Formats: sequence, C-alpha cells, structure tokens
Amino acid sequence: MKGIQIVSTGKALPEEIITNDDLSRIVDTSDEWITTRTGIKKRYRCRQENTTSLAVNAARNAVKQADINTDDIGAVIVATSTAENAFPSTAAIVQKELGLSENVLAFDLSSACTGFLHALNVGHALLNSTDYKYILLIGSEQMSKIIDYTDRSTCVLFGDGAGAVLIKADDNMYEQINYTRGNEDVLVCKGLGAQDAYVQMNGNAVFRFAVDVLKQGIDEILKKSDMTIADIDYIVCHQANERIINHVKKKYPGHEDKFYVNIAEYGNTSAASIPIALDELAEKGCLNKGRKLILAGFGAGLSWSCALIET
Repeated sequence: MKGIQIVSTGKALPEEIITNDDLSRIVDTSDEWITTRTGIKKRYRCRQENTTSLAVNAARNAVKQADINTDDIGAVIVATSTAENAFPSTAAIVQKELGLSENVLAFDLSSACTGFLHALNVGHALLNSTDYKYILLIGSEQMSKIIDYTDRSTCVLFGDGAGAVLIKADDNMYEQINYTRGNEDVLVCKGLGAQDAYVQMNGNAVFRFAVDVLKQGIDEILKKSDMTIADIDYIVCHQANERIINHVKKKYPGHEDKFYVNIAEYGNTSAASIPIALDELAEKGCLNKGRKLILAGFGAGLSWSCALIET
C-alpha cells in the first residue's frame, strides 16, 4: 500500500466577517466571554456565498497551485454536512464548475467535523485500488445556516469556509485509525423536513469527549506508526475550541508548539477546519518534503479519526 502525498492546497472564505462584538449585539455575550472560553475572535459568514461556491473556489485554488492536467483528477470528494441539495452532490457541481472530465467519481461524504479525515481515508483507499493519478478532497461548510442565533452556546462557535487538498499516491508514510460511538444526544442536527434543524450540543460532554479521544488517537497512531511525538513536525487538530487543544497540549510537555491553532480567525468550520489549516501551513512553507504530520479530528457520531502522513 502506498502512502499519500499532498500535491497542493487551497481555501475559500466568505467576504463577511462576524466579530465577537458583532455577536454581542444579537445575543447575551461578549468578546471577553467568547475569547476566554473558546479562543475565537471572529468567524466568516456566507451572504452571497454558499457551501457549493466555497467548495468550488477552494478546489479551484488547489488545482491552480498544482499546475496539473485536470484530466488526471480521478475523483472529487466533498466532506460536508451543509450541502445545498439532498442531490445532486456538491462534488458533482465542483466537477462541472472546474470543467473536469466526465470520467470522474464525484460524491459527498457526511460525517460532521470528522468528515475531512474520513474523506482522506477514502481517498487513500481509492488511490491504492484504482488508476487515479490525483484525487481532490474538499471540506466545505456553511454552518451559519444550521445555527440558532438565539443560542449563545452554539452561535459563537461556528463559522463558514472551505479547504481543499489535492493528493496523489507516493512511497511515503501513511497510517490512519477511525472510531465511531453511536450517539444522538451529545451533538446532533436534524435533517430534511425537521422544523428545528439546528445544531444542538451538550458543550461539557463534547469537551470531555474531545480531550479524551484526541489524546487516545494521537497515542494510538504514534504506536501504530512505531514513532514518538518527537518524530512529528506538526499536529493539526480539528479546530473546535482552543481550550480543548490546550488541554491536549499539556499531555505532551516540550512539544506544545507542534500543535497548530488558527481557531481565533475562523471559529469552528467543521469539515473545513483541517484543510484550511493545511493550506495555511502550505502558505507558510511548512509542508516541505519529509515533514511528518498528525491530523486529528472528532465530531458528531460520535466519531473520531487520526492520520499520520508524511509530506
């Protein structure tokens, strides 16, 4: 089995920025309250944009960075829980808008905040079982349309955005582990036809769950890869809450600076958070060949996943 090489990355964000002060004018909260509890300072919100347009733009940016023949893209996978349509898939529209060949596998994957990592696992499997040269993975979310802006426990957390990663097979390191714990109580958003189709969350339970499974996932992927935390260059966790990441950091003294954090700028963008972070790392020149990264995500399901990749 071959590993995965990140060929290029891209991201797309709405034009409108919503600050903590903006939210304090519509719900009982404040910049100090939000910042100390979450680390979030602002987030983006769609007005003219939507999940599909963000996915298209992030994908276009990733493809442009790669400078490849788009006929070599064999699959498009969009991780999202906020698609415009039950069908057709967001991925199918990305295929059309990017002018990709019709000989493309295109589908959406719904797995909440763990979605991008699940898409990565599927992409790896496809690269090793087909003749696809490249696969386009996208996390795109318009979380603002499933948020109740009278609920201050959730409306302060989420933002809209998209990230895209173009991958190909390579002879480098790749390991991934996935977990699912069926749960409809801690974190849920009802679907088509539901009158209250908004994110409902037990924040304390999610916090405890996230801290536990991130530590478990990181430790287990290191063991599976026969590596230690000292061998890792960056750890990119799903950006749900800075306090969650800070709690996990403390479990690895001396390696705290390896945890990449950007939640202050974007809030929780669900399936888009990890690919947005990867695009930022790429822009900073941090994904040079040979770098070892741990990607760790968690979300509704309850589900969690951890991958170790070598750039």
